[in-house]
Amino acid sequence: FTLYESADDIQHTPEQALKQGLGMVKSIEENLTKLDVGRQLRKDVWRREIETLKNQGAPRTLIAVCGATGAGKSSILNAVLDDNIVPTSGMRACTAVVTEIAYHEKATVDADISFLSEAEWRDELGVLLHDLVDEEGNVKRITDLKSDAGVAWQKVHAVYPKISQEELVKMTVGQIITYDMNISRILGATKTITAKDSKAFAKEIAQYIDSKDQKRGKKDKEGKKDKGKGKEKEKPKEKSLMDMVRNAAGITSRTVNGGGGVGESSKSSKEKDLDAPALWPLIRQVNVRCNARALATGAVLVDLPGVADANAARNNIAKDYMKKCNCIWILAPITRAVDDKTARDLLGDAFKMQLMSNYDDHAITFIASKCDDISCSEVVRALRLEDDPVMEDIEDRLSTLRNDSSEAKKLKSAAEKEVKTIQHELQEIRDFKKEYEDHLAAMKAGESFTPKLTKKKEVNTVGKKRKNKRGGKKESPKRKRSVADDEDDEDEDDFDDGNSDNGSSSDSDSDSDSDDYKSTASDPEDEEAEEITEEGLEEKIKQSKEEIKVRRERLNEVRARKKEAGDAHSTLEKATLKVQREKNAFCSLKRSEFSRDVLKEDFRTGLKDLDDSAAEERDPDNFDPTQNIRDYDAINLPVFTCSSRDYVRLKGQVKGDGEASCFSDVEDTGIPDLQKWCHTLTVASRERAARTFMTHLKAFATSIKSYVSGIGDVTDQDREALREQWESKNHLEPIDAPPQLDDDPLRAILGGLGGGLGMGLYTMQEPQAPKVDIYGQPTGIAPRLCKFCREFAQLVDNCVEDLQNNFKDGLEEKCRIGATNASDAAAATLADVEQSMHWATYRATLRRHGAFRRDLNVELINPFTRSIAHSWSKIFESDLFTPFENDTINAINNLVKEVADSAAPGLKDKAKIQGEICVEEAKIALTNSVELVKETMNREQKEISRCLAPHVQNELTPGYDTAMEERGTGSVARQKAYFRGYVAENKNTIFDGGADNIMDRLTAVSDALGEALCESMGKLAEKIEVSLAVLWEGARDSPQQAKARAEIIDMITSIQEQIRFWTEADKLKQA
Repeated sequence: FTLYESADDIQHTPEQALKQGLGMVKSIEENLTKLDVGRQLRKDVWRREIETLKNQGAPRTLIAVCGATGAGKSSILNAVLDDNIVPTSGMRACTAVVTEIAYHEKATVDADISFLSEAEWRDELGVLLHDLVDEEGNVKRITDLKSDAGVAWQKVHAVYPKISQEELVKMTVGQIITYDMNISRILGATKTITAKDSKAFAKEIAQYIDSKDQKRGKKDKEGKKDKGKGKEKEKPKEKSLMDMVRNAAGITSRTVNGGGGVGESSKSSKEKDLDAPALWPLIRQVNVRCNARALATGAVLVDLPGVADANAARNNIAKDYMKKCNCIWILAPITRAVDDKTARDLLGDAFKMQLMSNYDDHAITFIASKCDDISCSEVVRALRLEDDPVMEDIEDRLSTLRNDSSEAKKLKSAAEKEVKTIQHELQEIRDFKKEYEDHLAAMKAGESFTPKLTKKKEVNTVGKKRKNKRGGKKESPKRKRSVADDEDDEDEDDFDDGNSDNGSSSDSDSDSDSDDYKSTASDPEDEEAEEITEEGLEEKIKQSKEEIKVRRERLNEVRARKKEAGDAHSTLEKATLKVQREKNAFCSLKRSEFSRDVLKEDFRTGLKDLDDSAAEERDPDNFDPTQNIRDYDAINLPVFTCSSRDYVRLKGQVKGDGEASCFSDVEDTGIPDLQKWCHTLTVASRERAARTFMTHLKAFATSIKSYVSGIGDVTDQDREALREQWESKNHLEPIDAPPQLDDDPLRAILGGLGGGLGMGLYTMQEPQAPKVDIYGQPTGIAPRLCKFCREFAQLVDNCVEDLQNNFKDGLEEKCRIGATNASDAAAATLADVEQSMHWATYRATLRRHGAFRRDLNVELINPFTRSIAHSWSKIFESDLFTPFENDTINAINNLVKEVADSAAPGLKDKAKIQGEICVEEAKIALTNSVELVKETMNREQKEISRCLAPHVQNELTPGYDTAMEERGTGSVARQKAYFRGYVAENKNTIFDGGADNIMDRLTAVSDALGEALCESMGKLAEKIEVSLAVLWEGARDSPQQAKARAEIIDMITSIQEQIRFWTEADKLKQA
């Protein structure tokens, strides 16, 4: 651990406090090995203290993430994690199984994939086979893959791809399971994956959770794509004459082409891969561990299935998480967040949970996703943002930018047009110049020349003075080439830019400048007497060059204008896009603000409606809707509006998705706030854990120091007198083998409790025969405490009795009323289900014993639950253990006083000081024990409060099964009639049995809690004796032990100082 000079040097976080504290514990443990502590009891107590401290790590905060399919859960989770951990895009098992994502410090991404057990897969296969056949036992036609039969076939066919549908319905569940022993071996197994990063992790996990159907679909698409490319792809399908010859000879075309074995094996391996079993329907749960900063403080995200699943095991896992989770996140796309049915149903369930307890503003969080999906015109119209100053400013800037952009575009277009015109003129001038040069060359060579561009003029000229054309000095070929080369270079410079910007030039783009040149060139045509001479041609060539030079200069100017206009247009377009994104973000944030307010108000209203409904059922005669049972104005549902898509684009988390479409600032996407919320949700438990740890460590360090330091000069006679009176010869030992359940009725009852209660709480230490004095009375601290333990036991018994009386007085009557209400409402509930549910869904619900898209068992017990909700929360939120704690501390104070009073005069002051240390240590231990019992009680009351639906389902199972036996015409009506009659006949027994079940379980829990407290008292007695034994245990006098004691005193003194610094740093942080 780190040694700090003062509290100011410490950057306090609960995690750092725990980390440093664990370092201190490790140092204590290492140094204590050098010390001879004498009695075994002290060794046992100290070892237990060290183990308790070492196991007191940072608490986990379970966050259940719920939402309909398509709500964007996976994308939101990946954004929160800052990595692509949760598989998306067709990874179907991710929406069908519970995925738990926790933190670890390693850079790798690890996962444990657990598969269904054979029993669970048998149960699911039974349901799936029922879905595949109709009431006559015939195979259903699977026209809709989303239907029950379609889903069932997809699942079974994925695991057993070689079994046809017709074969499948003729097989039993046992035959299907034994069909593929490789699948059988997977059942019940757990596969661990370790990948260096998320990309490698995606590849690793895909082979377990991806669907082969998607690969087949991809192949089909590729086939269609190939067909669309043209007839070339279709031709190879037709056999050529050579193919027929080869087939007749028994030779394949692949063999002839030299690909033989390789080609065949490649094809067969691909087909084999497509026919390989997919494992996604067999996955039970996925536990992922990654190094995500959002989870570093103990938050654990649990991605729950978005839709009801046919698999009971996965449904039960999801329900278990809902029971034990600390927080619930409910997701819905913001475009329909206010009226999303799934979100409302989830909020309804959350409302009902709030009825069982006081509202906790961290318990439920609503997340509106896909905030980048925005239509500004709709939002502006709906929220009347036209006159908003910010919107007006944005619109003004957009209007200015669009106008400027339009002007720049016009300038660019005009420049482009002018460039084309000049290029066209240049081409014409060059064409004329070329003809002049050719004419001149022909004239000098004495050759005939037929003009094309100056035909009229030249025909006249040749007719009048043809000999001149032949006269003159012949120009050398070298001279001609050099002139032509120079001109060609100029031509390329003039037209490269034009071609790249505008494509080929058009004659229609020429303007008056071109016409002027033509007329200038044609003027001599009007002069019939004009003759063509070499000098005249050379003059025309010279004029052409001048014209080219002028136009080239003008072309460069226009090109510069065009580039300037193009750059301006590009800049303005980017600026416009940026301001448009600013407008999108503004509208999105305004919509988010509106949605937040509506959702918060809806939550308050919904909670009050449920409170009023429960209050009316509880006491209809005195119900007053104007009286609020809680302060609804103070209830503030946390709502986050997020855009995961823009967040990952802005952060560069996903490659190839382009730029963000709505937000420019990462903070506006809402994801950073959600990441901070992960830390906020864990703050209370983390700080509480760190403070408890430091307090416990401080008491333990003080206890060690008091023992190691000794009590100074005390006579052996005085020590022995105290030892004889207070030391226990036989301290409490744990029993190695607890008695069999059959031998102990209470153990038998506790063995049936769920949630890990029962045996864990019941197992306690039992004293062996203690030392007694001459009067037969026990001697020693522990036996002396046994007398107090009898007081403790009485206190515990009183506490348990009070608890059971509270249950009886506060709940038993309400349970009876609730059972009556549920019984009375059962017929109406069934009628509503029958009328509102499609016959196929009704039959599927019966097949699944009431738990399908709607849970019939839960709907039947809703009147029961509402009747007990208020009383339930009132009982379990009252502080039932404070009297017990106070009475226990008083008993310990009395014991310490007795020890001090019995000490010799020279020991009294030391005994008093040591007694204070002892009481402080006992308070901490007692507080920890009571907190543990409270947590257990809270967990068990949640379990018991949800035991009604399984009880009702179990009682109705014979009715469900018998109703499903109906076949043939009119079977649905007979099923409804039979089940309706079964419920009417058994409803009183079922709901009264539910009330008895609740009361019996509450009684068993209270007894188990009492036993747990008694067990804690046994350990507390040992701790007190070890603390007080300092008074009569002398120090070992060997030099080695003296040195070891000195070292430990220095170490403990340093640790105490560091604990003080950390405590002060915590207070400074809170101030």
